[in-house]
Amino acid sequence: MKQTFHMIDVGAKEPTHRRAVAQGRIVLSKAAFDALKTNPKGDVLAIAEVSGILAAKNVPAILPLCHPLPIEQVLISFETDSVTCSVTAFCSVSVTAKTGAEMEALAGVNGALLCVYDLSKAVDPVLKISDIRLNEKHGGKSGVWTHPEFSPKTPAASSQKLEGVRAAVLTISDRASRGEVEDQSGPKLADALRAQGAEVVSTALVADDRSQIQAAFRRLALETNAQVVISTGGTGLSPRDVTPEALAEICERQIPGFGEALRADGAKHIASAYLSRSMAGTLKDKLLIALPGSPKAVVEGVETLTPLLKHSLHTLRGGDHAVR
Repeated sequence: MKQTFHMIDVGAKEPTHRRAVAQGRIVLSKAAFDALKTNPKGDVLAIAEVSGILAAKNVPAILPLCHPLPIEQVLISFETDSVTCSVTAFCSVSVTAKTGAEMEALAGVNGALLCVYDLSKAVDPVLKISDIRLNEKHGGKSGVWTHPEFSPKTPAASSQKLEGVRAAVLTISDRASRGEVEDQSGPKLADALRAQGAEVVSTALVADDRSQIQAAFRRLALETNAQVVISTGGTGLSPRDVTPEALAEICERQIPGFGEALRADGAKHIASAYLSRSMAGTLKDKLLIALPGSPKAVVEGVETLTPLLKHSLHTLRGGDHAVR
């Protein structure tokens, strides 16, 4: 019997952490815009937030080929513009699953905007929904994808898990330091940190030389206001890969769990992640972390480390061990 459609079999895939962010816009009349807070049915945006969450959670009920996902978090936020009388809705969806959450993020935006439409039409039915798009997606085989019109400066629903964290980024590469190739991993690492809410206060680029690596780590940790210094490059097995050795010599304490987590999560994407010698340690009250050199690996590394960084900095400064 011929099948006209089928659901993709994801049984052989490993669950990985994934996040998708979408946005959309509704334009209202001035009367409807002014009534967002004073609507007889209640606070329009507050109700629309709930509507967006429900829409994201119920995607498989309306899209028959979408897989049910164990959603971990849905965040809905809004940006209002009194000049254009418009509301831009943002939806961020996080899951640990075998497939992505793009449709959930888009459904969340649509649900929120439709709720604004429903509650505003009695005031003035001249309304227009437009500009619905996926801004970015993280995780899975494709790593990070970003819409050409989206930048980290664009307001977006995000957990901002690293808000308040100051970071420095160090690229370690012979070829990039000589200008033979463009440094791609450093900027990717900085963008990934900013996407999680961190402030990147300094960047540096050095060769695969032990003394240069140590001097750069020390300078970024002790002469800037960075709380964490994260490097990319030099963690492999080639003769010039000396980042772990250089870092181990200047760290006062090592944190084995960081490297273990990075290798375990990285291996969900590619088995050779187990060959990485990523590591972390402390210098005074600063965290020093060495990530692999590929742009894809650094983005995945930030995803892995994000749940650990704030609590690590908290305890490193004498805070209690309760999860925050």
